[in-house]
Amino acid sequence: MAESRSSPSPGAHNDQDATEATPLLIGGGLLAPDADTEASTLIGTASPGATSGSVSGDYGAVGASGDGTADAITTAEGPKPASKPMPKLQILLLCYARVIEPIAFFSIFPFIAQMVEKNGHVPRTDVGFYSGLIESLFSLTQMLVLLSWSRLSDRIGRKPVLIITLLGTAIGPVLFGMSKTIGQMIVFRCLAGVFSGSGLVIRTMISELSTPETQARAFSWFAFGGNVGIFLGPIIGGALADPAHQFPNAFGHVQFFIDYPYALQGFVVGAFSSTGCITSILFLKETKKDKDSHRHSVELPSRSMFEIIKSPDVAIALWAYGHVMFLAFAFTAILPVALYMQVEYGGTAFSSFEIAVYMAIQGASQAIWLVVAFPILHRRIGTRGVMKICGFAYPWFFLGFIILNLLLRADTHATRVVFWILGGVVTVVGPGVSMAFTGVQLAVNDAAPDPHVVGTLNALAMSFASAIRAVVPGAATAIYSIGVRGQILYGHLAWVILIPIAMAFTVVCLYIPEGKRTSKNNDEENEDQS
Repeated sequence: MAESRSSPSPGAHNDQDATEATPLLIGGGLLAPDADTEASTLIGTASPGATSGSVSGDYGAVGASGDGTADAITTAEGPKPASKPMPKLQILLLCYARVIEPIAFFSIFPFIAQMVEKNGHVPRTDVGFYSGLIESLFSLTQMLVLLSWSRLSDRIGRKPVLIITLLGTAIGPVLFGMSKTIGQMIVFRCLAGVFSGSGLVIRTMISELSTPETQARAFSWFAFGGNVGIFLGPIIGGALADPAHQFPNAFGHVQFFIDYPYALQGFVVGAFSSTGCITSILFLKETKKDKDSHRHSVELPSRSMFEIIKSPDVAIALWAYGHVMFLAFAFTAILPVALYMQVEYGGTAFSSFEIAVYMAIQGASQAIWLVVAFPILHRRIGTRGVMKICGFAYPWFFLGFIILNLLLRADTHATRVVFWILGGVVTVVGPGVSMAFTGVQLAVNDAAPDPHVVGTLNALAMSFASAIRAVVPGAATAIYSIGVRGQILYGHLAWVILIPIAMAFTVVCLYIPEGKRTSKNNDEENEDQS
């Protein structure tokens, strides 16, 4: 890291009971947070790769369960309980595999800006552009191959495709960590994008292993696994990046780590991914059944994509989904660069380790907001109410980073005290806006016109998000670089642009559909019935 002013951091419904068919308001014990958190990972849906005989989501499930017997079907007399228990070992194996992808994805964020500067020999003001380019290409390749993985799993089975994607996830970080040029970084990050289909396959397998009674708990474990990966990824990447300089006594004389300063974290992430691959090979069972096993399935009519989109509430729900993903992807791309950038350029001058600590705290805070705060708020004010709070908070969250830099620029004792106070608020309270991810997922599910299109609608939303992520990170970091290079608005151009976009999201939240399955009144009714 080039010499700069140091940062102040010392280290850095169905109207039935919610537990039956609706992934709301159910706890799963120590390892199973409230099922609302699953919305951040396409809650309660049958992914595009799921078999047509099984339909799950907010509406309940109609069709055959994984063992060929009929799942519980809601009738006028009430739900008929399914006898199939949740296969906990299989779900836990899938959740362990789920941890791997976010670790591989987020592990590079603490050092990506530094790696671009060293490998590319580019001016510091251009670091943001290349960092965003690398992430955008990852998302573009992911968007292009996502449905292909789903179709392949329909043909050869879920387990083989999961193993292939996990194997690719093990190899990708190793090759990326040993990259010596910008071109190599781009190629190997794209390779990681090609093999990033494990989340989709895991979601399908959990859906096929679950019944209406167990899907909420199963998907809450799935969401918990994702949060663990988001938490561990930055820690592994930041702590193990450039070990020759971070730990000179242990690695300072190892020439390999001097020549390849980012290889160690790649090896560790790759080894972690390999364990998931091995456990899946040895212990995971195939969930895709032959067509004959679905002979008891209820055949449901199909709808065209256009018919789904033009249904009431679908368009505004998808717009809200895309809007919040736009804000999230832009923030995720800008944040590591802003934390790394010198104070005089508009950043906070954090080291790779300090960035890792910051992002780990932020990830832990986000998990707490999703697991603890969201269900409480959702019971009281409903989906739209939570979305309104997040919409109001988003502009202030972005404004906080501008103020933090201005406090460091002032460089007085008083401003540094205020920096730490405000920094704590931004780091711990700010991630509360992540509740919008859960809320908008519930809104999308609730907008589905029929139960059998919930999976299709979520697949459309997921593809929409991938398309946004293919464009937004590169555009956001390019704008950030332009602002830094020209010192436009003291280098805060990107933040200033994001603030009115976030304010527009505040307006969008006023029109979020509040259906019976996600309303606060429905939550209260479910609570009374339980």
